[in-house]
Amino acid sequence: MVRAKTTSRNRRIYLVLMGICIIGFWLFDNFYTPDTYSDSGSEEMHIHIPLNFYPNSTTGVIVEHSYFVLSYNDPYEQAEWVAYTLNKKHITNDQRNRPYFIEDPKVPSKSADWRNYRSSGYDRGHLCPAGDRRFSEQAYNETFYTSNISPQKGDFNAGVWNRLEMKIRQWAKRYNEVFIVTGGVLEEGLEEIGDEDVDVPRYFYKIIARGTPENPKIMAFLFKAEESTRPLTDFVVSVDEVEALTGIDFFENLPDASEAILENEINLQEWKF
Repeated sequence: MVRAKTTSRNRRIYLVLMGICIIGFWLFDNFYTPDTYSDSGSEEMHIHIPLNFYPNSTTGVIVEHSYFVLSYNDPYEQAEWVAYTLNKKHITNDQRNRPYFIEDPKVPSKSADWRNYRSSGYDRGHLCPAGDRRFSEQAYNETFYTSNISPQKGDFNAGVWNRLEMKIRQWAKRYNEVFIVTGGVLEEGLEEIGDEDVDVPRYFYKIIARGTPENPKIMAFLFKAEESTRPLTDFVVSVDEVEALTGIDFFENLPDASEAILENEINLQEWKF
């Protein structure tokens, strides 16, 4: 009789503890948000984007972090563009602990919660790649603000999109420094995910520039958001084509004559593939 009572009591204790654990994990998963990754003031390296390379913002919501700049588009719950420089000194194999995705405290309306992506079938695709920011813990962590992510299919994110990111690292090593502006094409009628209706772009673009701000070499890419084994050169387009789709003026500070020529041309010979 005593043994039966003891077993019953132990079972109740076990069930209570298991219930507490389940509730605790649920609360952690749904409500826990770590501290901001904001500038600690202790880092020595900060990016500098030449004025001539700045895109315009169609929303007026420009957010500057230490290692990238973005223009946030609140109705789509993501950035319309993220801009950054990649210097060959930035490219390291430093190992970093993967942080949490968290809302961007510098976005006035707050960026989308990462939980919108859960069970959506889409990756939280980085725009400024975490792999480009391994040289600094803060730089690496900043890429995990949800303002720097966009929904992407896993095979696209790990496939042709990743191939271009690796090619850009090669260009940074070869040409010393490159400037990148990237994002999804935000348009009407997109699929939406999560409670905050995060839009899923059908197309993604990257524009890369190098050289002097007065006389840059420019390359633009436009991808349908699906995996492809085709060579990267098949996705090269003019900057004008990307501007027509996005409504963004990517080099508005260049002299008009230079801008018209550079944004209209496609010159594969200027880049080593």
